[in-house]
Amino acid sequence: MKRSIVLAGVALVAACAAAPAFGSAIIGRNVRHAALAIDSQGRAHVTYSQGRHRRTLIAWGAVNAHMPSRSVPQVKFRFRYGGSGGGACLPYDGPALSWLVTACKAADGSYWALQSWQRLKPNYGGTKGFWELHLSHWTGALPELVIYQNWAYHGVRHIFGRLTYDGIGVYGFSSTPHGAPLDSYGRNIYVDTFNSAYGRGWHRENSFLTHHRGNTLGDFCYAFYKHSGHPSGDGTKYRATVEGPGVTPDVMWAADDIGPLDPTLQTQMRSLERSWGDPKCRV
Repeated sequence: MKRSIVLAGVALVAACAAAPAFGSAIIGRNVRHAALAIDSQGRAHVTYSQGRHRRTLIAWGAVNAHMPSRSVPQVKFRFRYGGSGGGACLPYDGPALSWLVTACKAADGSYWALQSWQRLKPNYGGTKGFWELHLSHWTGALPELVIYQNWAYHGVRHIFGRLTYDGIGVYGFSSTPHGAPLDSYGRNIYVDTFNSAYGRGWHRENSFLTHHRGNTLGDFCYAFYKHSGHPSGDGTKYRATVEGPGVTPDVMWAADDIGPLDPTLQTQMRSLERSWGDPKCRV
């Protein structure tokens, strides 16, 4: 039986935790009372509480993202820790953001944001993980995460989609055998399922890389099969979150379950997926 992807097992969590964190900068874990301001030099001042301490960092030197390249490094922030914080937070009037803590408009018209979510949780039912605080800085449109639902063999729930930025697929060039990116371009899609065989509420199903093969780049696919003694994770609804490329915001997709097999819709979705030409994504 063909699999829609090479599955990344529970070891992915350990692999990601050990690998460098590339993406909208991860500047804290399980923090409280995070605040953001932009100074007259266009630098972000982030303050937050961790334990009994109030911490401050200043970030600058990066905006948006480069398109995937083997020779040009991805953009990244420069940091300075300490200080007393400063600047102002102009009212945010940009696009809606998932997992938002706070966002500011800078004097130059660019946007800064803090988002917080549980990126690393055990696959196949996990609920526990650090709440990471992510910082982003961008102008223009957000990255776009588009996902479709259909059915794999024997009616198993299946999803496929693309992550793009400025119309170009987002993908990396190197990863560990378990799917942790080894360059600053790779991105994992983190999929959660709601009210499934794992229990009530949201549970992590799996996480996997975007691809760089076929006619369309930045695509991916996944089937909710039973894995290594774990039940099928299909639920009543799903969500998928991904770190934006470079220092752009993290984005999320969410939808209700598609329901019982619909042969007409399946034909349409199968045709669309196969038109992308990815050899890993053929149901």
